[in-house]
Amino acid sequence: MQNDEDRLRAALTRPARPSSDFDLNPAIALPPGRVLRPAAVLVPVWLRPDGARLILTKRASHLKHHPGQIAFPGGKVDAGDDGPVGAALREAWEEIGLSADLVTVLGTLPTHETVTGFTVTPVLALVRGDFTPVPEAGEVEEAFTVPLSHVLDPARYHIERRRWRGEWRRYYTVPYGPYYIWGATARILRGLADRVV
Repeated sequence: MQNDEDRLRAALTRPARPSSDFDLNPAIALPPGRVLRPAAVLVPVWLRPDGARLILTKRASHLKHHPGQIAFPGGKVDAGDDGPVGAALREAWEEIGLSADLVTVLGTLPTHETVTGFTVTPVLALVRGDFTPVPEAGEVEEAFTVPLSHVLDPARYHIERRRWRGEWRRYYTVPYGPYYIWGATARILRGLADRVV
C-alpha cells in the first residue's frame, strides 16, 4: 500500500481537469477581456506520526476579501517573488510562520480562476518535523489541521448553492467539524481528490 507522500506524487502525474469558481456555473458569462491578477497558495500536507494532515487557515473577520473564510495560506504574487512557488512559501511564512526549511514542494495543481479576479496557482507541498503555527494577527484568525484522508475522499464533498450578485451560484463544500470549507479551497481540494487513488 502506498504511503501518503507516494500517493500525492503519483496524483501529480495523472491528468487534471481545469479548475475555476465557474466549473459548476456554466451559465455565468465571464466578461471578455478580463484581466486576472496572479496569486498563489500553499497546499501544505503535514506528515505526522499520527497521520498526514492538511494545514488550513481561517481568515480574519475584518478583511476586505473573503473575511472569515477557510483558506490555504497564500496571496498575490509580488514582483520580488520567485514565481508562484516563491509567493506561496513567502505567504505561508508570513501568515502562519511556516519556515521554508520544513517544506518540500511536490509540484503545482491546475491554476484556479476566482470570481474575485485572481488566477491562483496551488502549490502542493509536504511539511516535515515539528511545527507550531503562529497566525499573523492582521490576516489570520486561526490555523488548524484536517486529516488528509478527509479531504481526499470524494464522498465527503457536497454541492451547495447561494445567491451571488443576483444569480444562483453552485460550489463545492467539504465541511470538517466546525469548519465550513467551501468555494475555491474546496474546489482545489476536490480536484486533488479526483487524482488520488
